[in-house]
Order: sequence, then C-alpha cells, then structure tokens
Amino acid sequence: MNNNDGAGAENGPKPTILAVEKARAQTNHLSSLILDMIGIKEGKVTEGGAGVSLCDNDPDHFYRMRHPWSIYQVSEGKLKQGFERLRKHLPQRGWKIVDYGPNSSKAKVLELTADSRNEPYSMNAVLVVSTPTHSHESNPRIEVTVVSACFRAPKGTDLGKEY
Repeated sequence: MNNNDGAGAENGPKPTILAVEKARAQTNHLSSLILDMIGIKEGKVTEGGAGVSLCDNDPDHFYRMRHPWSIYQVSEGKLKQGFERLRKHLPQRGWKIVDYGPNSSKAKVLELTADSRNEPYSMNAVLVVSTPTHSHESNPRIEVTVVSACFRAPKGTDLGKEY
C-alpha cells in the first residue's frame, strides 16, 4: 500500500488539510463502495469504521485513516466470486490495480492492492480460503483494508484525542 507520509515532502504536493470527521466519512464511503463491488449480500461484515493513525514524519499535525474489515460466514465459492468481481470492477471505478496474485504467506492466498486514481487512498484485499498449500481454512473470508495518504489536521486539532 502507498505509505507515503506526504508530511515534510518539500518537492511533492502539499497534503490536503482535512478535518478528521470528513476524512472518516470519506474512508467509510470508499469502504462501502468496495463492499458493493464485491457484491456478497449474505454472510457477515465486521462492524466498526475508519480510525486514525498518526503519520511518522509529524504525528502532531498529520494523520491517515485506516479501515480494516472482513466479509465472513459465507461459502468459499461465493468469496472467490466476490473477490473476482472486485478485481474486475476496481479499474472500472477509478482504481489502478498495482499488485495481484498469491501472497508470501504459507497458504499463498490471493492478494490484491489498488490505488485510487481520484482520491488519496489505497486498498488491499486478501482472499482467505483453502489453497493447495493450506487445504482447510476454518474461517474463510475476504479481508479488506482501506488506507488514506496523510492528511494535515486543521489548526487546533488535537490528534491525540482522535481514534
């Protein structure tokens, strides 16, 4: 995923100044769009929403949003279909797939990473199902994480009080 802090980059674009609640709403909205692209209506989706992570270069002023979630309690076949729908629909919806294929885990599960062409966000999805190297997955699921680039908090924001 794109982990460019954006903070202190002298030659790069200035980070967007954005209130934490607006960034949270934007991140949750993008997560919702990704869930819609997956297109699985049954099963369960983990609850909760986007949270704040501080950016290393200047944690007093810069933050990023991170929203991890999963779809589970659905058959491996439906998860595989949903993962393939996601791979197909992301480029049509303004995302560039930057990595796709088996990951480096022992199970060699499929992983997909994409960057938004329109917003300062990346997403990563992992299809956790049985594989030739891991013949039985007891908790099949699709894990998704949506992460923003670093935003600059508006003057007066105490990032230590954000979650």
